[in-house]
Amino acid sequence: MTARSDQAVRHWFITGASGGLGHHLAECALRQGDRVTATVRRATALADLCDAYGDRLTVEVLDLAEPHDIAPVIERTLLAGPVDIVVNNAGYVVVGAAEEMTVEQIRDQIDVLLMAPMLITRAFLKPMREQGGGRIIQISSMGGQVAVPTHSAYHAAKWGLEGFTESVSREVAEFGIRLTLVEPGGTRTGFASAMQYTVESEPYRQTAVGQTRRVLENADDTAFAGDPAKIAAVIYDSTRNPDPPLRLTLGDDSYHAIRVGLTERLAALDESRELSASVAFTD
Repeated sequence: MTARSDQAVRHWFITGASGGLGHHLAECALRQGDRVTATVRRATALADLCDAYGDRLTVEVLDLAEPHDIAPVIERTLLAGPVDIVVNNAGYVVVGAAEEMTVEQIRDQIDVLLMAPMLITRAFLKPMREQGGGRIIQISSMGGQVAVPTHSAYHAAKWGLEGFTESVSREVAEFGIRLTLVEPGGTRTGFASAMQYTVESEPYRQTAVGQTRRVLENADDTAFAGDPAKIAAVIYDSTRNPDPPLRLTLGDDSYHAIRVGLTERLAALDESRELSASVAFTD
């Protein structure tokens, strides 16, 4: 994956590692003997891994909603040595109708889920190119391919991340840099309890927005089948693959939802074939 030996100790940079998938992935890499720089919002969040793995784990406090804080963290990380694998993992969702969302809620969703991964990816491209390659893992979601009511800002960010990543992957492939989008379904990571909600408005209460909101308000992690430890293991294994896929769709719910969505879009595209051809010059 890089100019260095595949068996060498590798250096990971993982955002959002305080819990859930990020924590499992950091632990998986450390358990395999690698080094990890992990970003968290609370300095004490990784005390268990610090105790277990000592100086192979570096913890950086970083709020991804503050884009100007990103560059100094990356600079310190690179001073400690080359980074082989970047994982943009941090995320959360604001639940509610688009009309109900505040400007601040929309901006924070875009900053954390799209702007931060773009800035982090961009910052690591030059050092990875100069060292002969690397891996960048973007934790997307089935919500990067399909959309449901109440998640409009989340989907805007995830669909944007998918387009950004597909484009960049084609720009840097010849430099040995490989990008992969991970599209998990519902996963037991505490994601449900971390959901933020808009102030509900009466016109949407009895609509699909209100119905989806009720389901989510009453959901907990047991509603999700995805095992974050197994997902972390699949991601880790993918970094050993010299020719990794652009997308890793993980979970039956994700697979079926994306398949249905793509089938519907393809059918709609085929229906518009004649109309599409009708707008060309005839001379």
